[in-house]
Order: sequence, then C-alpha cells, then structure tokens
Amino acid sequence: MDGRAVPRDPYQDVTDINRAYLLECYDRYQQDPAAVDPALAEYFARWGPPTWPDAPVQGTDEARQTVADRLQSWADALREGGHRAAAINPLAPPPALPAALDLKTWGITQADLRALPASAIWPEAPPHLDAAQAVDVLYRRYTGPIAFEYRHLADATAREFWRKAVESGQAEAQWPAAVRRTLLYRLLQAGEFERFLHRTYPGQKRFSLEGTDVLVPLLEHLVRTAAETTEIRHVVLAMAHRGRLNVLAHLLGKPYAAIFAEFHHAPDKEAVPSEGSSGLNYGWTGDVRYHLGAENTVEEPNLVEMHLHLAHNPSHLEFVNPVVEGMARALQDRRDRAGAPEWDADRALPVTVHGDAAFVGEGVVAETLNLAALEGYQTGGTIHIVVNNQIGFTTTPEEGRSTPYATDLAKGFEIPVVHVSADDPEACLSAATLALTWRQRFHRDVVIDLVGYRRWGHNEGDDPAPTQPLLYRAIADHPDVASLYRDRLTGEGVVTAAEVEAWRREIQARLEAAYQQTPRLPPPAAPVPVPSDPAPRPPAVLAETLTALNQSLFAVPPEFTLHPRLRRTLERRHDLTQSAIDWGWAEQLAWATLLSEGIAVRLSGQDSQRGTFGQRHAVWHDAETGARYCPLQHLPDARAAFAVYNSPLTETAVLGFEYGYSVVAKGALILWEAQYGDFANVAQVMIDQFIAAGRAKWQQDSALVLLLPHGYEGQGPEHSSARLERFLELSADENWQVVQPTTAAQYFHLLREHAWASRTRPQPLVVLTPKSLLRHPRAGATVAELTGGTFRPLLVDGHDLAQVHQLLVTSGKLGLELAEQVALQPHPEQWAVVRIERLYPFPDAAWRELLAQLPRLRAVKWVQEEPANMGALPFLAPKLSASLPPGVRFATVSRPPRPSPAEGFHTAHLAEAARIVQEALSEL
Repeated sequence: MDGRAVPRDPYQDVTDINRAYLLECYDRYQQDPAAVDPALAEYFARWGPPTWPDAPVQGTDEARQTVADRLQSWADALREGGHRAAAINPLAPPPALPAALDLKTWGITQADLRALPASAIWPEAPPHLDAAQAVDVLYRRYTGPIAFEYRHLADATAREFWRKAVESGQAEAQWPAAVRRTLLYRLLQAGEFERFLHRTYPGQKRFSLEGTDVLVPLLEHLVRTAAETTEIRHVVLAMAHRGRLNVLAHLLGKPYAAIFAEFHHAPDKEAVPSEGSSGLNYGWTGDVRYHLGAENTVEEPNLVEMHLHLAHNPSHLEFVNPVVEGMARALQDRRDRAGAPEWDADRALPVTVHGDAAFVGEGVVAETLNLAALEGYQTGGTIHIVVNNQIGFTTTPEEGRSTPYATDLAKGFEIPVVHVSADDPEACLSAATLALTWRQRFHRDVVIDLVGYRRWGHNEGDDPAPTQPLLYRAIADHPDVASLYRDRLTGEGVVTAAEVEAWRREIQARLEAAYQQTPRLPPPAAPVPVPSDPAPRPPAVLAETLTALNQSLFAVPPEFTLHPRLRRTLERRHDLTQSAIDWGWAEQLAWATLLSEGIAVRLSGQDSQRGTFGQRHAVWHDAETGARYCPLQHLPDARAAFAVYNSPLTETAVLGFEYGYSVVAKGALILWEAQYGDFANVAQVMIDQFIAAGRAKWQQDSALVLLLPHGYEGQGPEHSSARLERFLELSADENWQVVQPTTAAQYFHLLREHAWASRTRPQPLVVLTPKSLLRHPRAGATVAELTGGTFRPLLVDGHDLAQVHQLLVTSGKLGLELAEQVALQPHPEQWAVVRIERLYPFPDAAWRELLAQLPRLRAVKWVQEEPANMGALPFLAPKLSASLPPGVRFATVSRPPRPSPAEGFHTAHLAEAARIVQEALSEL
C-alpha cells in the first residue's frame, strides 16, 4: 500500500489478532468502498478479499495451535458481529455471510474442526461435542431470530454475562405447551382487535400495531416474570401512539366498550376529542384516544399484585421518556424519613417503548439515557423496547439515520442491545426474559430492538404505497405473526386448527358484543373537579422554632474544614437577629420548616447545590478532603427527606424527570431550577405539553415548582429574561401560578404556602427568581416577617394613598428601583409604586381594593424592563386598562418591540434602563 513490492500472498503477514479487524474492514468495503481508508480500499480492489491458507491440524502442535487460535478469532468475530448475519428481519432473508464469519476466510476446514474438541472454541461446551458441532451451535445462537450486541461493554463481567447467556442457550428457551398456547391466543387477541377497529371505524386514526403484534404478549410476559421472580411491584410504561390502544386493552385492562366509545364520540375521522372530553368541567379539554394513559392493578397467578402505570403522552414522540423515569424514581424513593431519600431500584421498573425513527432522531432520547447512572436520576435500569417498523412516516432508514441500526445510539452509553424478529414470538419472550435478568443483575439499561414492519401507513388515513411501493408490496404478501405461529404450533401438534378457529370466533364475538354496548354507553365521565374549598394553609412558624432550625442549619460538624468564603457566609447567617435574612437564607429556612412538618423537599438543576449565583450552598465541601455535607439532611427535628442534585447540562430531560416525579410524589415539594430563566425554553415541549396542560388534557396533577432567574442587568439577550410572556400566554383556567416575588419574606411564605396547598390542590408554580435582589438590603427579611404574615399577591410602596395622583404598576426588581427614584421626586407623596407579585392568577380582589383607596388617582402606567411584545405587558395591560375608574389615564412604558429580549452591549442596556425610569416618572 506504500509503493513497496507486494508479496505473492498479500495477506500472509497479517497476524491472527489483526485478521478480524481486517475482515470487518472488508465487510464495510463491500457495502461502501468509501467507508474505509482510501489506501485500504485500493488494496482490496487490487487483491480481493483477505484469505489465509489452510493450516492442517494433522501437523505439529504448533500448527494445531495455529488453527485453534484462528478458530478462537473466528468465535470472537461471531460474538462481535453475528448480529450482521442474523435472521431478524421478517421481510427479508438473512444477510449474506460476512467475510469475518466465513471459516474459509480463516483457512479452517471441516477436517480441522472435527479434529479439535469443542472446548477449543466454547468453554462451556458439552464434552461429547467436537469443534465442528460447537461451531454449528454457536453460529445458530448468534445469527438466529435473536441477535446480540454486547462486546462494546467496558465491564468484563457484563460481557461475560451476555456471552454465557447466549452460548448456554437461554435465548432458545423451550417453552411449555401451555405457555405456547397462551402466546398464540394473545397474538390472536391483538390481531383481531386491530382488524375489528379497521373494519368498524375505517379511516379513523388508531396507529395500528399490526406488524409488531408481539409487543403485547412481550409486555405481558415481562410484567408476569417481574412479579414471579423479583420484588418489583410497579411497572411504569411509556409509549407513543403505535399500538397504544392494543396495550390499553390487553395489558392495562381498559374495556373494549370504553375504547369503542371514544371512536363513537369522534365520528369525524380526525380523532378529535370526544364529546365527553370537552365542556364537562372547568379547565378540561381532553385529548385524543391514542395519547391517553391508564393505571391498573393486576393479580398474577402467584397472588402478587402488580401496579401498572401507562403514562399520558402527547404527539411529541419520546418526550414522555424522562417523565416516566421521574415517575419510577418517585415510586422507588422513600421520603418519609429524615435525611436523604432511601432509594430502592426494585420498587419500580421503568419500561419505555420507542419508535425506530424517533429513538435515533429525537435528542431527548440521548438526554434521558444519560440520566441512567446519575445519583439523583438513576432508576436501576430501564428496559427499552424499540418497535422497529423499518420506516418513519415515509422516511426510510437510509434517510433517517447515519448508523446501521436504529439502536446504535444506546451503545455509546454502554447499553447492551438485543435484536429480535417480531415474527418469532418465542424468541421475543426470551429477549424479554434476558432483558429483565440483566436489569436485576446489573441494574443497568437494556434495549430490545423488536424488528417488524408497519402494515398500514403512519396512520390509517395515510397510504404509504406511493412512496414505498416495493416495501408495501412485500408487506401485503406477508402473513401476520398469529398465522405464522399458528402454522408452527399446529405442525408440532401443540394445538389443532379447529381450536385456533374456535379461539378466533370467541375473540370476535367478544369484540362484537362490546361494540353493541357502545351506542348505549354515556359519553366518557367528567374529570374530578378542582376542589372549591380553600387550600390548607401552613401553620405559623414560632420564632423559637426558627431559631432552633437556624442553629442546626449552620452548625459545622467536628473536624469539617470549611472553605474561607463559605465560612464568612455561614458566620453571617448564624444569628437571625444580626443581619437581614437574604434570599438563599430564607429559602433554606423555609425548607427546614417544611421538613420539620413532614413535607419532603427535592430540588434539582444545573449548579443547584451551590446556586448559580452562590446564594444557596445547600451542600458544603470540606476544603481539605472534599467530603460533602448537607445540613438539611441532618436536622434533628426533620420528619421527611431532603434531596438536592446538580443536574447534567440539559433542561428537557431533567425538567421532564422532575415533572414525572412530582406527578407521583403527592404532598412533596419538588423544584426544578434553571441556571438562567431563559434556558427553560430548551424544555419548551415539557412546559407546553405537560406542565401547563397536563390537567386540562389528562386530569394529571402536578405541583412542580419552576425557579427561573430573571432580571435585566446588562448580561445580554440570553441571561436577562425568563420569557415571562410565554408562561402568561399559557395561563388559563387557573392551570398554574406565575409569580415574581421581590423579597426574601415573600419567597419564604410562597414556598410554604405552595407546599401545604399542594396536599389537596396540586398546581404547578412558576417563580421568576431574582439575581441582584438575592443580596439586596431592601429584599432582606426580618424574623418577624417570617414568623408572621403571608404571601401577598401585590405590594404597595406609598405613603398616604389618598394623596396619590400617579400610580406606577410593575413587577420584579424594577419596582424597587422605581420606588427609590420616586422618593427623590419633588412631591413623592403624589406617587405610589405597585409590585404585582402574583401575575397569574391576577389578584383582582386586591387590585380593586387598592383602586378604592386612591380617590385622587389621575394616571396609571404599566412599567416593565422587557420589550413591549414581551413580558407581562401583552397579558396585563388590557386587564389593567379595563379595570380603571372613568377619567383615569393609562399608558405603558417598556423597551420598544423587538425580536431579541435585551441589548448585547452594556452601555446600551444602561441607556435603556435610564430611559424607562425617566419615562415612567414623567407625569401622564
């Protein structure tokens, strides 16, 4: 390759250890010459495939050892790449034998094999086998209808688990006749259900499972095996649309008639919400049938109850994955004791069902996979099932990914992959068994690549034939899996054709009977209404209690060396009476009081242990040893757990995780903190589809708190605005609260009141937290303000309200800045500044009460830092203007409408900030 003379045998000098690599390169070269180094491609083009001359075993011991070494290299190549020759695609014959798996390539003959014992290639081989028989067994087990990728695992013990599992024949389990008969019945149920829907509701979307029907018995087997062999009692399931109705019917136990009713009440063939999904309750809109989740408790034959949770999911594929991981973790955590939560991975099993195109295409998948080994987010292993239709809408695999398999992403996280043909139901059960065994042994993720097809289009109103004519011609000619398995079992005498036909008629009769009930069923029931009684309020905190908690919070353990900077902060906070209680201090006091009242607290986000601005320090680090200490986990009077986690650098997956956690962890205070408020827009899907609309669509309650640092302080477009306008745009039907507290006391009461109210009236809370106010003297609190008072939805800075002519209404730190400037005016008594602390729901009663105290009011201005098309102005200005008494003028002051929220130059920022204040103080 470098211009020197090439030997007569161009591959003779390649050592045995490098032959497998060279053969793998040649396999890639055959598929695409550009996939290998150009020099290597030129060499292959000139000299052909790599081959080596036979080494007769009958020769010397050295020759015999050479063949044994080559055979071991072949076995390694089989374990590494047997999946490339596996019969896992129901629509195609097995791939051509790769050169690396061809014994001839290695110069090994059948005579060589017969002269060697099986142990030369297979350590656990039965003693009566020779190497030729061992080769046949291993080849079948690595290239059959189930194939494996595990050699990328760094842990030798993990690799050995899979090698032994495959080579011992666990993937070729011989299932009892009763299991096989039940399996066929379940396949008939799944298939007949889909065909009934197809005939009865032509054109209506249902996202048929046909082509991967085996998913239903696979999931059922997974649940039953977990019940029989593990301590798992909760299975939390995520899946997109395809097959969801089938899973709801046959795994979750949703009655056929209830499913048919959802079709019956949506006759427009566009799957709009049914009549029962709208107008029944305040804030209730409902969702299409193939987005809905369910819960069910099933009793397995061993009398064990398994609780099944299928999460609600919007059309945004894969975004439910972190939600389900959070739900599972909440079920696994015990939070009713002081200290850190007690985590037990075997309390719940997360199972996520993916589409092949979405698994590789949606970035949230990688974000969620990355959580698997992280302390605050691990769930002890998720079983991922990729329902591989070999197409995404009309996009082929070649158009949709840059990898050979849809599952290759998982290998980067050292997750083993099991590929299995959806046309071999028994192999699918074996795959599920192996996956669960791996999960319980190593508590790590595993992927099952269920390779099948999609009999219809993306939905039943879509015709895929014009874009995939050859594929859909093959699918049309391909029998369904129940027919294939029926033929197999009747051929083996496990079941008779008459029995199968009787089962089919019985299933059809049940479907027809349920359908006949459907017209007489009432529309789906209304959701549980929002409680109208007042939410519970927290008890007052005594000064003595606060003092005791404060002492515990800032007591340094013996022999713990504080960093000098942290020591100065703690010294300042040690005495409640010596200085104003700043934001981070008040926050920890609020959490401490809640823990003492039996309410668990969990916070996560980027840098949340310290806080983006160094304001929190919930976790201390020993300056000498690096040891960690979390004071909130060592409070003597605590009756619930506290946890705070630094999250990975992701918003979408972590926010989704915390949302899922909050759905399950009723009564706990769950908070997610953005590093800067505008970073929340990375997770906009979670906000739009889950947090804002979860109750309206699914009756799903969450009390999740979002902490979003916000404030215009010259840090540029990306570190100024938390995009308040987006949250207000989503505000309706009291779906959440949007607040912008400006003092530590307000924040203290807000956290406590929200935690207590969430016990009976869970509701998300969006908090625009400050930056410069974190340590601002005017934002500090006193002990009296924490032990007395409540959160007030609006605050007024003014002397004698009866003298006020000009009222400035604003929110956030701008209110304090305006109040400082008003005090410098010639007639400050004629001015008042109102800070709206709760922007939604708007405090109508408090606002009307304030207006009633302003008899001389002439003008009101809404003042904000954001551009006029952002912030609260579009939402609040019409409301404020319409509420004013006759003759009172109204105006707004803001930055001009802009596409970007803030200036990138500090001098420009200062000029705009000064202009806003000056314009606000000009009389209207």
